[in-house]
Amino acid sequence: MDSTAVKAYSQRSLDNRTGKSDREARVGRARRGFLLGYKVHAVCCVGCELPLAFMVEPCNRNDKCFIKPLLEQLKSQGIGFKTVLADTQYDSTKARKTLREDSAEPVIPHRKSSKIRNALKVGKDFIVRVVKRLVRVFRKRVSVERLFSRAKEWLLLNHLRVRGVEHAFIHACLSFSAMLIVALTAVKQHKPSLIRSIKHYTTQ
Repeated sequence: MDSTAVKAYSQRSLDNRTGKSDREARVGRARRGFLLGYKVHAVCCVGCELPLAFMVEPCNRNDKCFIKPLLEQLKSQGIGFKTVLADTQYDSTKARKTLREDSAEPVIPHRKSSKIRNALKVGKDFIVRVVKRLVRVFRKRVSVERLFSRAKEWLLLNHLRVRGVEHAFIHACLSFSAMLIVALTAVKQHKPSLIRSIKHYTTQ
């Protein structure tokens, strides 16, 4: 589970919080400073690195607000889950309680300031240290980052040319749908090794 910021098709308004031509976009924290736009919140399978559920919301909304809605999407599709991986943006007692209520193990690093002993934490050197099993599991979280990377590099997820949260959702839906079509095509061709190879099907 993770989110990625997508820049709005608009300049900032004078209040420096909303968009000039996209009044639904908001200024929020992104990977490199602050950005006017939206966030795509997504859950993916660590095995196949394909999207299972996603939402699009203004960039200023906190990631933790979307844990429960995303899990509800999974359950409505009959998708089960035993472990949920997320970064420190999702670190909270409430988030962990929500996951445990669904009988899922939360693998979420505590913040560096946490006093909890033997807790999963990311050090100043960005190395995760704690019980080896949790470290091995947490490293699989890179799958959702790869998902966003492929969607942005090959499927124009970050090339928003529409305005409003509803149209931003449709834009993200088209990117992820194309990703799933590639995977479905690979499976039908009996080439499971190509389910993530967008390049293979777009450069032929």
